Amino acid sequence: MRRTPLIATASVVAAVGALLSTAATGSVAAPRPAAAGASVPADLALVQVRQSLLGSHTWYAQTYRGLPVLGGYYAVHATGATAAVDDGRRPVTGLGTVAPGVARSSAATAAKAHGNARSSRLVVVPGATATLAWEVFTDRDKRVLVDARSGRVTKVTDERVLASGSGKVFDPNPVVALQNESLKDANNADSAVPSSAYTTVTLANLDGTGYLKGSWANVINSTKGKNAAAFSSTLTFAYTRSDTRFEQVNSYYAVDRVQTYVQSLGFTDVNHESQDLSVNTTTQDNSWYTPSQDTITIGTGGVDDGEDQEVVWHEYGHAVQDDQVPGFGGGSDAGAIGEGFGDYLAATMSQASSPNSTVTPWTCVMDWDSTSYTSTTPHCIRRLDTTKTVANRTGEVHADGEIWSHALWDVNKAFGRDKATRIILEAQFAYAPSTTWAAAAQKTVDAATALYGSTDGATVRAAFQARGIL
Repeated sequence: MRRTPLIATASVVAAVGALLSTAATGSVAAPRPAAAGASVPADLALVQVRQSLLGSHTWYAQTYRGLPVLGGYYAVHATGATAAVDDGRRPVTGLGTVAPGVARSSAATAAKAHGNARSSRLVVVPGATATLAWEVFTDRDKRVLVDARSGRVTKVTDERVLASGSGKVFDPNPVVALQNESLKDANNADSAVPSSAYTTVTLANLDGTGYLKGSWANVINSTKGKNAAAFSSTLTFAYTRSDTRFEQVNSYYAVDRVQTYVQSLGFTDVNHESQDLSVNTTTQDNSWYTPSQDTITIGTGGVDDGEDQEVVWHEYGHAVQDDQVPGFGGGSDAGAIGEGFGDYLAATMSQASSPNSTVTPWTCVMDWDSTSYTSTTPHCIRRLDTTKTVANRTGEVHADGEIWSHALWDVNKAFGRDKATRIILEAQFAYAPSTTWAAAAQKTVDAATALYGSTDGATVRAAFQARGIL
């Protein structure tokens, strides 16, 4: 059993879950004094006693009517004749019966999307209105909380202790980083892009194997051959663009970053998986998402697409919609929505760390990749601020996507990136696979109204009306 030191309150939930094996079987150990003459409250279960150079350290888990209380702990640190208490018990109010309304087997079924149940126990989720939950541990190293009344999954936590590495990336691409629209690819030459365009970043959530594999991104390149998967025993991935492994690092970082942002908005089930990335495995000047394989393929034609995070973010947008709505994208309307949302996602991710300058406006997307086939500046594969309306539809999904992305961008301007993106993501859960523009726009208005009220709903409606969609 992995034992996690109970050092900080933030880590105690997972730690108590791992350590309190007695509570998992339904029998709770009676608390005992931590040191001679010391006493502890009755609502505790002994977890462990540890001896240090200076004394003993006794840890307890909080219980309520015999059930463990998530996050609740109590520690006594005895040094000589003195003892210091760290009381981390949590409030438990408003909880009536501790009898579950949902069976253990039903909780395991509810958690199955995150793996097969290895063990489970009934727990109390503390708070001003405490609740009862099944805590299910799965064979994918996930800890899943299932509400013991409704049977709904309320929280998923990755139990793995993940590693962080470092790597060189373009954030989001050299044109934006250097504010220089004159850069050219020069057949992947290092000399074509100054070293100041690179940023050394933390590569988070790696699994520690030495490959670019982690909680939210997984480079699936072969371990051998010209485009072999990057490997570093020290998790240091410091390549330049002439090395094919650079695009793997840049793509991993882009995907990990966008999923982390999605979760920061409160979503725990939007493409909540390790997204497969096949990087530099096609010479086409194109990248794409393949639903049947759940894989993003990154091409090398022109500028290597993996050098432009906005390309990766766009393709990740397709993976998001496919995850939210199985089979999404059938028909010209839904296809254009997919392209428009991908462009929106690329633009709003760039908002976090890029200047909205006249040289590289946020509304101009993929401005490094597009240098290989555009002559005017700023170089843009597409824009989110064209004058297009429904009257300008051509039937080509990328071109028509500019109509949809403009509406989304107007929502962003009205509310800011976080609120706007939260509305957009929430709405997409309710889209039909072959939705019409009008239906999807109405779902987005409905989501804004439900989340924030009718005034904000009206603002979203106006954004779609301006494009002729509603």
